[in-house]
Parts: sequence; C-alpha cells; structure tokens
Amino acid sequence: MASMSNLTLSTQDGIANATPMAANSMTDSYGPRTWYSKLVHLSGKDRALNEFSVERDGEVVEENLVMLHGYGAGLGFFYKNFEGLSRLKGWKLYALDLLGMGRSSRPNFRVHAKDQQGKIREAENWFIDALEEWRVQKKIDRFTLMGHSLGGYLAVAYALKYPGHLKKLILASPVGIPEDPYAVNAEMPDPESSTLPNEFSQDQRDIVNGSNSKGPELVKAGDNNNFLNARSKAEKDLEDGKTEGGTNAPRRPLPKWLTYLWDANISPFSLVRWTGPLGPRFVSGWTSRRFSHLPPDEAQALHDYSYSLFRQRGSGEYVLAYVLAPGAFARDPLIRRIHGVGRQTIPPLQSGDSPSQSVTEGVKEPGIPTVLMYGENDWMDIAGGFAAEQKLKEEKERILSTASEEERRLDNGDASVVIIKRAGHHVYLDGWEEFNQVMREEMQDVVRREKLRAARAGVYNIGK
Repeated sequence: MASMSNLTLSTQDGIANATPMAANSMTDSYGPRTWYSKLVHLSGKDRALNEFSVERDGEVVEENLVMLHGYGAGLGFFYKNFEGLSRLKGWKLYALDLLGMGRSSRPNFRVHAKDQQGKIREAENWFIDALEEWRVQKKIDRFTLMGHSLGGYLAVAYALKYPGHLKKLILASPVGIPEDPYAVNAEMPDPESSTLPNEFSQDQRDIVNGSNSKGPELVKAGDNNNFLNARSKAEKDLEDGKTEGGTNAPRRPLPKWLTYLWDANISPFSLVRWTGPLGPRFVSGWTSRRFSHLPPDEAQALHDYSYSLFRQRGSGEYVLAYVLAPGAFARDPLIRRIHGVGRQTIPPLQSGDSPSQSVTEGVKEPGIPTVLMYGENDWMDIAGGFAAEQKLKEEKERILSTASEEERRLDNGDASVVIIKRAGHHVYLDGWEEFNQVMREEMQDVVRREKLRAARAGVYNIGK
C-alpha cells in the first residue's frame, strides 16, 4: 500500500481530488486492494465530505469500517492504519474528513440557538447530520464506527441521535467524557488548569520509547502492568466517589490569553493564518514534538500536511467553544449520556434507506459493543474511560434485570477499555502496530457477533 509521502492530493478551496490508486497482487500479500479519494456532495450549499476508501478487489463487501479524525486534523493522520486495517476479507474501510475540516468543504459555521444546551446540540448536529447523510447516500445499513478525540465525542453523539446503524463503537482517546464542574456551569469561572497543554509539550519520542516522565500517574504508579494499573486506579477513584471521572493526568495552569481566545471562539488555526509566511515555522513548534518519533521523511510529510490543513479557511474548527470549555472539558460531558449508547428506540426508516434494514423500527436497540482505547501516556483522562465502561455495564444490568428471556439472549451490549503501550493521545500513530492489531481483533469480533446474531434471529423466526 502507498505511504502518505507518495499519496498525493490536490486541493482547491478545501476540496480534494485524487487519482484512484491500486495495489498490485504481485506485491500485496493481503490484496489485491484498491484505494480511492473522492468528494461526496451532500445537500445544501457548500456541503461535501472528503472520503478515502480502501476496497478489497474481487470480494463482496460484508462489513464497513468508518474512521473519524480529531479536532482540526484530517484523515491523512491515519496513514499508518489504512493498510493494516484493510487486510481482513470482506471489509471495506472508509476514512472521512469531518465537515469543515481536513479537505472536506468548509461552509460557514453558525449556531443559532440561544440556550447553552441548544448551542451544544446544534454544534454536534452540524457534523453528525453530515455523517448520517453520507451513510444514507452510500447505502450502508449498519457499520463499525471508530472516532479519535473529537471524532470519538461526535461518534457517541451520532450513536445517540441515529440509533440502529452501528455494529460496534470504538472510541480512541475520546475527548469530553469526564465531568468538570467549571465546564458545565455557566455561572462558574472557566477552569484554571487542564491536561490539554500536554498535547503541545509532550515529546513523542519520549512517549514511544517509554521514557515520558510527564505521563499520567494513572498508568505509571505500581507494577509494570499498565492496563491493570489503570483499572486499579480508576476503580479506586470510583469507590471514592469520583465516578464522573476527575482527571488523573497532570493538570497545568491555562494561560489567561488562551482562556480569552477560547471564549472568544478564536481558533488556534486563526493564529496560523494570521502569521502569514511565518505559518510553517509556527506550526513546526507543534509538529516537531508531535512527530519526533517518526522517520524524517514521514515527519516532514505530516508537517506539510498539517500546515496545508491549518491554513485553510476557518469553518468546522469553530465548534470548539460550543462543545468544550477551555481545557478540553465537555460542556455536556459524555459520562452523563454514554449509558444510552445502544439503548435508543429505532426510528422509522429515512428516505433513501433500504426497506430491508436489519433492525425493526419502534423497538429498542439491543446494545452496542463499545471499546474505549487510550495510550498509556495519554493526556486524555483514562479514568473517565473506565467510568464510562462502568456506566454502560450498569445500564445493561438494569435493562436485563426486567428483560424477557428472549431479550436477554439477543442483547449485544458490552464495554471494555484497552490501553495501548508506549502511546500518547494519538494512539493510532504512536502505537500504530498494536493499535492495528487491536482493531483487527475488534473487527473480527464484529463478524463473530453478526454470525451469532443471524443464527439467533433464525432460531427466533423458526420458533415463531
């Protein structure tokens, strides 16, 4: 498969076009595969999603994986995952640039609601409505959704608003799970400290080499089994009443200027655009640390790619102040609503959906397997992940306590937390080999569950 350095994209007004490229069966031991980059136009003015896909030649597509990137980034950051995640037979991989980010179109971002909850929902819907329209247009009934950081936050919002379409939800270092009282109470001052500065101060070479002395104490204390450490510490927090996920990563003071710019909704990418010809040097302050563990040619390619995205016209980046308070704490934390994932009532079919949809409208979802993935040196709150896991499991127990035997047999809800060794917030890049392996295992689990689901449905129909 092609590396990022030789996958070229031409851009015009934030819209990408690329010549389809194909792997040769002589050199592709897992193929042959073909990968494409195209623009998918949506309804309304200047609404289009940049789509990158990898398809296995000569195979019937049985499963679809959709990947969403984080804030201000682009699908190109997943360049170390495309090959590894497209090895499984029967799977088609899609990576999407969020509306108003990456090389998707960049319509004006406006929120018209007056109340805080209305603003949050409108901002979330701006992205997830575009994702749902893309799904309908691609005629995909149900799929596996993986979102990183802000993409993970939006993946949860999508699961709650558009039930019945997910086979599995994978959240890679998602933002917005834990609750912070300063972020959710408008009358209170903004938080004065946060783990967010670690995104800009951590040297990734130290993280992947296992020598990051500034990593979260959550996975550093005690013995060398970081996964058990994380779970043990998180469970202690839950027992102490910190169920809503007080962060365990190092908190650092937020500069007053940062809080001011955040509240004024002046995005960090505005600063890049304002610096003009000094923009590449300004961006290199972040990329030199963020990609320090990569080979020089890959690091340079990612730097150039990042700058090409950051300098484009502002659009989806302005969501930040609506859904997150300064310091990256959610204004409506996911810990308050994640228990509803996979437990919503199936709505009537939308226009464009197939009448052969494999879920029945008017009934409740039977649960969705949910995986929360973090790096062992993640600045995102890992304890919040374990709290979310507990919320999901408690909701399953509550529902099954009054469920019929048939409902208990068909329930598909599950939750787990995975820690990727020698990785920080960007788990898919820092620990890409382990990340890809974990993802393939989760994808194989989807296939296993779907076969079991079909068998159970067959037995149920025969019994009727």
